Amino acid sequence: MEAAVGRPSPKVRRTTISRREVVELAEACYRAHPGASIPIARLSRIVGLSERGLRKAFYHVRGTSPKRRMLQERLQGVRRVLRDRSAKDLTVTSVATDFGFYDLGRFAGAYKEMFGEAPSETLRGAVGCRG
Repeated sequence: MEAAVGRPSPKVRRTTISRREVVELAEACYRAHPGASIPIARLSRIVGLSERGLRKAFYHVRGTSPKRRMLQERLQGVRRVLRDRSAKDLTVTSVATDFGFYDLGRFAGAYKEMFGEAPSETLRGAVGCRG
């Protein structure tokens, strides 16, 4: 049945946002909880897209999947803390678990793959500079 002339269509108009805005919203969500591993299904519900739509947006804007991007962000957070010269009494384990890494072997492997050094080397470098 067609809508009468002069009357708005009964269909609700959905506000569209750009892929970049979707990605930025998703990133803001997981940055607000750096120690939490947010499932992609939940993240996609939060931003209002299907999982496939969210993955496509991330690949378009960031060139990687949302899961990989979240991992990179968490690893960068660990690195920032390990390199902080003012931080006292840090251990790699405490920092890693603060960022939601509980399988320390996998964490260390991913960290070394991303930064080319073990997390303990990063910490030692920061400790050596504290003098």
